Amino acid sequence: MGESRRERGQRMMQEVMGTPPFPPPDAYTEFTVDALFGDVWSRPGLSLGVKSLAMIAMMAAANRPAELRVHLKGALKNGCTPDEVREILLLVALYCGIPAANEAHRAAMDVLAEEKKI
Repeated sequence: MGESRRERGQRMMQEVMGTPPFPPPDAYTEFTVDALFGDVWSRPGLSLGVKSLAMIAMMAAANRPAELRVHLKGALKNGCTPDEVREILLLVALYCGIPAANEAHRAAMDVLAEEKKI
């Protein structure tokens, strides 16, 4: 028998974010594990790195710094380079504005330093 949606979601969340789902299971965790990771992140259409870079752009544009930090760490785990992150943030600056990109750049510099990538 194949992997269930929940099992696929838990495996993908561990692979993408490096963290297991929040214990104990609750409705929010079940939703995020099942829908986000079991359905969307596990789709084969894009690499995990491309998905991570898209998330960085969206979280920067939406001014969601806490979530941005999570996705910056995930992007590095998924093989994205600091140069790729820099290029995404340049696009954010052009299309979403300098203030959004400035906040994202500060978060990226913090995460890159924490992860010893700079």
